[in-house]
Amino acid sequence: MTVDAHHHVWDLSVRDQDWITGPELRPLRRNFGIADLEAPAAAAGVDRTVLVQTVTVAEETPELLALAEHSPLVAGVVGWTDLTRPDVADELARLRGLPGGSRLRGVRHQVQGERDPGWLLRPDVRRGLAAVADAGLVYDLVVVPRQLPACARAAAEHPGLVFVLDHLGKPPIAGGALDPWAGAVRELAALPNTVCKLSGMVTEADPGRWTVDDLRPYADTVLEAFGPGRTMFGSDWPVCTLAATYGQVVETAEELTADLDESERRAVLTATAARVYRL
Repeated sequence: MTVDAHHHVWDLSVRDQDWITGPELRPLRRNFGIADLEAPAAAAGVDRTVLVQTVTVAEETPELLALAEHSPLVAGVVGWTDLTRPDVADELARLRGLPGGSRLRGVRHQVQGERDPGWLLRPDVRRGLAAVADAGLVYDLVVVPRQLPACARAAAEHPGLVFVLDHLGKPPIAGGALDPWAGAVRELAALPNTVCKLSGMVTEADPGRWTVDDLRPYADTVLEAFGPGRTMFGSDWPVCTLAATYGQVVETAEELTADLDESERRAVLTATAARVYRL
């Protein structure tokens, strides 16, 4: 069976997803719930998932935890909290005490939307990252390539915290360029407390025209840099549905890892996520 280490849900009647704008994202402007994922996940051989936050709203994480508590599919949650708040440690403890709080496995922030490329290195953010480490959680990085050098510095400064790079750091797959993204990824991967998600590639490629061969140089770069033991599969559902079905995304990951030996493939498709997120 496979672990999907990265997917989302949202209900627009509860809260708007203000990032879903423009005609290209219009297909996402509807509700997506765990029940919608269950059938395609089962068909693709996925038996456990990690549910990841989508908006920087404090109320969302308790909702995701409550969903996880009642779902046999969701084994872990990556939520959000304001890392810069002085009482961030108390807030993390509060979240873990809520219904479903035992499934909180990590925290992330939409760093990709921060204008400051060194946002992760701010003193107040550093204090928050230390609190995440002390809580025994991991920190997911959702960043763009220009922010990768700051990710490497942050990981070096917090050796006790595992940093998980979402979506390969969003390389420019549609344009076909590898550098400077590849060099920055290798710098991050040189630190032992870093992990990378093999996720989000189909929506960074040319929509409607991508092939597995378009993705392969980026997947190979990550697999070489991090190794299978620090690489994990994630679907990025339902965002991935802009470019592929859930089944196609899982099949693509299987094809991209076909040249690995059985234990290495198992690491990427199951074991790395299970270990890092303690599923």
